[in-house]
Amino acid sequence: MPPRKRHVAAVVIGNALEFYDFTTYAYFAAQIGAAFFPSKTPFVSLLASLAAFGIGFAGRPVGGLLIGAYGDRKGRRPAMLLSFALMGVAIIAFVAMPSYAQIGIAAPIGIVLIRLLQGIAVGGDVGPTTAFLLEAAPPQRRGFYCALQYSSQGVSTVCAGAVGVALAHALSPAALESYGWRIALGLGALILPIGFAIRRSLPETLEAHDAQAPRILDERHRRTIVLGFFMLGSTTIGFYVTAFLATFATQFLHMSAALAFLGTLVFGAANIGSSALAGHLSDRFGRKPLMVVPRALFLLATWPAFHFLVMRRDAVSLLGAAFVLGVLGQASVTGFVALSEALPKNLRSASLATTYALAIAIFGGTAQFTVAALTRSTGDLMLPAWYLMAGTAIGLAAMALMDETAPVKLRERA
Repeated sequence: MPPRKRHVAAVVIGNALEFYDFTTYAYFAAQIGAAFFPSKTPFVSLLASLAAFGIGFAGRPVGGLLIGAYGDRKGRRPAMLLSFALMGVAIIAFVAMPSYAQIGIAAPIGIVLIRLLQGIAVGGDVGPTTAFLLEAAPPQRRGFYCALQYSSQGVSTVCAGAVGVALAHALSPAALESYGWRIALGLGALILPIGFAIRRSLPETLEAHDAQAPRILDERHRRTIVLGFFMLGSTTIGFYVTAFLATFATQFLHMSAALAFLGTLVFGAANIGSSALAGHLSDRFGRKPLMVVPRALFLLATWPAFHFLVMRRDAVSLLGAAFVLGVLGQASVTGFVALSEALPKNLRSASLATTYALAIAIFGGTAQFTVAALTRSTGDLMLPAWYLMAGTAIGLAAMALMDETAPVKLRERA
């Protein structure tokens, strides 16, 4: 019996809210930098803003370990409620934080602490939510249901892009910098009470005998986690660098903010369909083909996409790059499904959350800052493409070494 639609919505809403916040922060990185990290040089403010954003990733392994383990001992539902509540507190505090001009050095310190709290919440959410989807779904539909986590990222990116486009047209540049980003983040906070209420009604998928089973990872599990770490690191770089297109377009290519927001809206729309379709196809044809083939195509498409964008700097090149990289990048999300299926149930939440959090903290939290700093210091506008291609190649190798876990393939071998 498939999980109810409202249960799926309650699970993926946390992931959607996380990526709405992330995407909005990425869109308004320059404005947030001016508010909390003012400098005579705008690019220094931007880097400080991206660094603060990256600091939040340091909290993710902590949340993954603590809340993930809580989900393996006490249940998926209480862990999801805890992480969602912490996420809500962090978002509301961020929106309400006074600027540097109002309270001085306390403002950037407060922002860093808020980002750390949010990192703990987000790092702890992915393990129990993915474990719930995997355990609640029929075996022959696990790929589709787990991929909805990533489709929710696309939904939130589209919403954030639409809000960004609307605000860019409705507000003056001064108003956009002063308070436009607070409106955008505040709109995301509106779903907090709804999401929390629905999550309270979720059934529990962790049974008592599972929680009490010995907590041992054998050699095969440890190998899977190592491969999963590099695979997730690669896909994280792919997502975060591609999502950086909006800031890259405005700060380095001097394109309009409205067009940059539209590019990310297209990127989000591409994510929605490709993630769900990839999950569905992996249930029929196996996880590995849907991991390896799209990732190889993503590697081949990266350089041409950035080359045309840098050379032309128009709507066609930006929207085309966002769409192609969005579709191919998210089509390999079935690697996360394979990692989830390969782990023992009583260690699934903590193992998933910690592996994901470490990968995203090391590779995702540093991606945008590194790309921005290196692009500025070298003057090479193709540097994001080279960085993206290097990360993709490593992840592609890890995907090729992952075991096939799809039930349809396992039955064929039996």
